[in-house]
Formats: sequence, structure tokens, C-alpha cells
Amino acid sequence: MNDPGGMRASDAERESVVERLRVASAEGRLTLAELTERTEAAYLAQTHGELAQIIADLPGGAPAPAPGPAAPAAPQGRMRKWIVAVLGDAKRTGSWRIDDGIGAVSVLGDVTLDLREAEVRGREVDVVAVCVLGDLKIIVPDGIDVELSGVTVLGDKKVQVIEAPAGQAAPVVRVRAYVLLGDVKIIGDSRAQPIKRGWFAWSEWWQERRSSLTEGYEGSEHGLHGLDGMHGLHGLHGMHGLRPPRPPRPPRLRDRRRDSR
Repeated sequence: MNDPGGMRASDAERESVVERLRVASAEGRLTLAELTERTEAAYLAQTHGELAQIIADLPGGAPAPAPGPAAPAAPQGRMRKWIVAVLGDAKRTGSWRIDDGIGAVSVLGDVTLDLREAEVRGREVDVVAVCVLGDLKIIVPDGIDVELSGVTVLGDKKVQVIEAPAGQAAPVVRVRAYVLLGDVKIIGDSRAQPIKRGWFAWSEWWQERRSSLTEGYEGSEHGLHGLDGMHGLHGLHGMHGLRPPRPPRPPRLRDRRRDSR
């Protein structure tokens, strides 16, 4: 008898697992980095068995045949969580919870927000940033989608993140930045200190499959020469017992500066 776990997965089954991951994130079971990693792994999975590995530690077990209902939206009227630095520095890193949006204010100071280990209770992270003669740095997992908008006057807005391939329903971070003589920078894992990640049954095939997509691109002008201090797409070399991965798939590196919008 054939192993049912070896049956080829369909696009609908992959999307079903991605939806289940979103629900698990909304329930506080996954951090933003874990959600991003597992979402990418779901799109790279080839069989039912591989999909089942990705959600083995989540409620529901095997992948559902079709996407489930959308996760409930965050209740209206909830207070935005603010991080403020005036003539000083403010940092929010490590494990924390994001129920609704985030606000960041930097006046003659520096604000750092590391979203990688945050529990995200919605489908996306909404950030409103105000910088006056200050700096704001937001660290996100590579493989996430970043949307940056707002107004800059004599300042700088920059995104340096390896985005998810087109057509994948990756998590989204939306940043509205209002900058006067300041800087807003959004960077991915490859430009930040790596965080510790766990080892899972799907980690090795995911890593190998993702790395194989870069063959033929090494040394080209579209390669990774611009990513100083590359640690791998999600810093996987920091996991115990795991060798450093080969370079990730060819990135679409956004490095954009805007004076106004």
C-alpha cells in the first residue's frame, strides 16, 4: 500500500496550511519569524507528509482539504501600543505581543523595534512612525512583505528586506512614516543579529530546497554581493547542530530612498 504521506500536495492544500498558520499566529501560537518561516516552507512542500510536518505541533493535525474561514479581525477601538524616545533611546526586542498597531515616536532619539520574536495577533502588523531629528529601525524576518508609505522632509526612508516570491501570501508589515530631518530604516534578518530558532523535522528539506533555487545565480550581478554579513535567509545557522546554509534564493532586495511621497 502506498504511503498517504507521500502523495503530492496540491496548490489548494498548500494554501490551506498557510491559512492554518495564520490562524495559529492570531491565537498566539507562532511568532512573526515562525509564521514567515513556516509559510515559506508550506509553499516549498511537495507532499502531504511535508505539509503535515509543518503544522504537526499545531491544533488540527494533517492539512485540511480547503482553506478555512478567515481569522477574526482585531476588535475596533483597541489602543495602539506606543514606543517613545525623546532625547534618548527606546528598544523593544525579544518576546512581546502585538494585539493591534504599533506607534513609534523619535524626537532627538533612537527607537529600535525587533518584530521577529513578537506574537502577532492579526494578519498584518501596522506601524505608525513619527521621527523628528531622530532615527527608527525596524527589524523583520526576511521573506516578509513590507509596505512603506508616508512623508519625508529632509530625511530618509529605506527598506532593505529580502521579500517573498511573487504570488505567496507572506505576512505583511505596513509602515506609515512621517519624517522631519530623521531616518526610518526597515531591515531583514540578513542585516541584523540572528535570533535563536528551533530545529524541526521540516527544517532540513526546507533549507536544502530553498538553497537549490540559487544555483546558477552565484557570482552574478543579481546575486547576494550586496548583503554584507549574510546569515542565511532566516539566520538558520544559529540553530544548534545545524551547519550554515548555502545562500538563499535570489532576493528581490528593496533599497529605496524617498524624499517625499
